[in-house]
This record gives sequence, C-alpha cells and structure tokens, in this order.
Amino acid sequence: MVFALDVLAENNFGDTRSGGLAGPMGLLIIVLLAIATVLLIRNMTARIRRLPAEFPDQRADAGRDAGPGRPTDEDKSTGV
Repeated sequence: MVFALDVLAENNFGDTRSGGLAGPMGLLIIVLLAIATVLLIRNMTARIRRLPAEFPDQRADAGRDAGPGRPTDEDKSTGV
C-alpha cells in the first residue's frame, strides 16, 4: 500500500522549475485577448449608435423614382 502511494506521488512530469515562462505568457495572452475584446465592444457600440433609428420600408420605396441612372420596375419589364 505504501509503495502504491509512493508511485502515485512521484513527479513524472520532469523538472517543473525550467520553462517557468508558461504562466506569465498565458497571462499576457489573456490580457491581450481582454484588451482586444474591450476595443471590439467599443467599436461595435459606436457603429450601432450611428445607425438610423428606423430603416425605410423597402416595399414602400418600390413604387418611387429609383433616381438617376437606376432602372425602375417599369424599365425592367419593357426591356429598356
């Protein structure tokens, strides 16, 4: 029983002191991801605020003049 505990308690992962850069490098990556997330959220919020409060109804615009250089529905049906 004591032998089994000694085997289970043995450090089979090598020297854990070398390569001690993994912790700080992981922290750096997490901090950079957090900063990028905050900047993306700020950018999206600014873009959403610039959107109009209401979009025009596209079905209501179908009968109006399409403007210069754009064919209307009537032009499309006559083949002009």
